Amino acid sequence: MTDRNELPASGHSRLDMTSLTGLEFVQGLADGHYPRPPMAELLPFVLLPPREGTVELRASPEPRFLNTLGTVHGGWSMTMLDTCMALAAHTTLAPGELSPTLDTAVKFVRPISGDSKELRLIGHVISRSRNVITLEGRIETIQGKLHAHGTSTCMIVRRER
Repeated sequence: MTDRNELPASGHSRLDMTSLTGLEFVQGLADGHYPRPPMAELLPFVLLPPREGTVELRASPEPRFLNTLGTVHGGWSMTMLDTCMALAAHTTLAPGELSPTLDTAVKFVRPISGDSKELRLIGHVISRSRNVITLEGRIETIQGKLHAHGTSTCMIVRRER
C-alpha cells in the first residue's frame, strides 16, 4: 500500500482530493504535508502559506532559464504566473472541484536579469462565479519592482464523488 503522501512511480499523487477543499489542499502543499507536483522539480519555487483567493510564491531564476540575451526566458515568467494564478484559483474550490486553466495572458514590463535574486510571484482571484474564476498575477522583486503581470481564466469542473 502506498502512503497517501508518497508519489507513486508515475509521478502523480494518489492522494484523494475529493474530500478536501482547495484551500486545505494548497495549505497542505505549502506545509509539505502533500507531495509537490513533478513540475515543481523542473521550475523550483517556495509556496508560502495561502489565503483564500491569494497565493504567493518565491522563486530565484536559475542560469538554465536564461535566453540568448542573458535574461530569463519569457517562458519561465509565463509558467510561473500560470502556476501562481492556478494555485490561487484552487484555494477557492469546494471538495470535488477542479479548475483547469482556460487562458493566460502575460505582459512583460522589464527583463529579469540573469543575476536576479529571489522574486515574489503573486496570484490573486479577482472574480469567481459558479463556472469561471478570473485571476491576476505579478512577478516582482522583494522590494516591489514589477517585471511582469498577467491575467488568467480558469474553468470550474465538478467531479463526481
